[in-house]
Parts: sequence; C-alpha cells; structure tokens
Amino acid sequence: MRAFSYEKVKNPAGAAARAAEVANAKFVAGGTNLLDLMKLEIETPLHLIDVNGLGLDRIEGTDDGGLRIGTLVRNTALAADERVKRDYPVLTRALMAGASGQLRNKATTGGNLLQRTRCPYFYDTAMACNKRKPGSGCAAQAPGAFSRQLGVVGVSEACIATHPSDMAVAMRALDAVVETVMPEGETRAIPLADFHLLPGHTPEVETALKPGELITAVTLPAPVGGHQSYTKVRDRSSYAFALVSVALIRQPDGSGAVALGGVAPKPWRNAAADKLLPEGAKAVMAELMKDARPTEQNRYKIKLAERTLASALNEAKG
Repeated sequence: MRAFSYEKVKNPAGAAARAAEVANAKFVAGGTNLLDLMKLEIETPLHLIDVNGLGLDRIEGTDDGGLRIGTLVRNTALAADERVKRDYPVLTRALMAGASGQLRNKATTGGNLLQRTRCPYFYDTAMACNKRKPGSGCAAQAPGAFSRQLGVVGVSEACIATHPSDMAVAMRALDAVVETVMPEGETRAIPLADFHLLPGHTPEVETALKPGELITAVTLPAPVGGHQSYTKVRDRSSYAFALVSVALIRQPDGSGAVALGGVAPKPWRNAAADKLLPEGAKAVMAELMKDARPTEQNRYKIKLAERTLASALNEAKG
C-alpha cells in the first residue's frame, strides 16, 4: 500500500470541499472495498478524508411516508431496522444475501453503492482493463478469456464488468433516490436509475457523481406493499457475488417491478419490462434482455435469469 495522508472533517459540505481541493483524494467510511483496492494498488489515493462521525448514520422517516437512510448507516443496521423489515423486505433480504456478517457490520450504505466491480481482470493489474486504465483494452473480451461471471446486457466493447451490489438491486426496484452535497455546499437528488452509468467508451466513469461530490443519504418512497423478494443465484451459499439476482415486487393484480443483478454494469430494470409482469417471466426477460450481447461462457445467464424470475413469481403467487 502506498503512503497517503489522512484527515477527519466536521461536516458533509466540508468533506466535499476538501475532496475538491486536495488532489487525488478519496472519502473513506467503512473501507471494506477501498482498502482492498489500495492494497492491490488499483486505487492509489494520496489523501483520505474520513467521513465517519458526521451524523449521517441515522434512518429517519420522510414527510411523504418514506425513509431517509444516512450514507453511513451500516448494512447490518439497515437490514435489521424494523421499518425496513416491515415496509421494504426486499431490501433486508438483499442486504442479508451480501458478503458476511463481519463485512455487513462495517460496510455503509453509500459505500455499498460505490463499490467497484469484482471482474477478475479489473483486480489483476497485470491484465488490460479499460476501467482501471482507460485505453488499455478489455482482457475479459480477449480470445480465451474467462467471462462466465461477467455481464450480458448494458455492456460494451470497452467493458463487460458487472456491478456487484445486492443492496443496489433492491433499491432500484424500490425507486430509491441518492442525495448528495457538492463542494460548493449545494445539494442535489439523483434517481438511482441515473446514478450508475453504462460503460460505453468510458467505463472508468461509473457514476453520475461530480468531483468532490459526497453521498449524504438514500431516500426510499412511501411503502408500496405487495409481495417482495430477493433471489440470488451464486456459486456457493455465502460470501459470493451473484451470477444472477432478482429483486421482485409483485402486487395482487400481477403488476409490480423487477430489477436484476449480476448481469449488467448497473442494477438492470426498465419500465417496459415491469408492465409485462402479468404475462410472466418469459415476456419480462425478453424485454430486459432484448439488447443482450453475451459471450459464449456467460450466455447461460439469460436463461438462468428467466428461470430465477419464474421461481420468484411462483413464490409470489403461492
């Protein structure tokens, strides 16, 4: 790990201002992803800004009946909150499907949204990776590459990495909104649908955040009810990232929302597919995967996603 300087800040706006002032600065909260990347010298910040202790670790009700989740709320605390378990069970289930108990105790809401891909070529600094080093190429798409875990839709010639978060998939199904503060002190709200970006020709640009911008909270709208589930298919039963995951909200009339994980560079959902839920998994998946460009090794994910959704719908109907 390379040398770096460190400081604590007193308020969110001050943290954002310092991140804009200091060259190559990064925010650190739980550090469950950042510190690993620093040890591998994938991330090499010269300065860390500790955002713990800013009062951003609370879960509060909103005026419209929803919840505001502070960016520093730990994953364990969020999953165990009685309001979340009662009104947003898909979120609790997604959180409990992720990582391990020890990591959930440290990982934060904001950090979970910002975690980097687990593509093996991103983590191997000897391999070409446009996300890690723009313009170097994508080793994951080279002849003979191992792409079984990687993305099938929303990908590009520059990158086929997937976003690893379980929490983000559930929050996408719930129409969450990300609240931030800018270095100038201004705030803004970014729908989660627009927060994570597709790779295109610039896979190194992963979110809509501007330099220095700090996530302060994630808000959930008023509870929508219905049957809510999170189904995660993985190679082993714990401490593994999704090959395919399905966050499902289904109402008694058959309508609802579905978001996929493990298949794209961001949680994958669209309104047209949601409207097809009453017609069943095959119709929904045809819409969600209409622009898929899988490799030979990960083509199975398209059928696996359909079967996983079908299983979740059967459970909801039952």
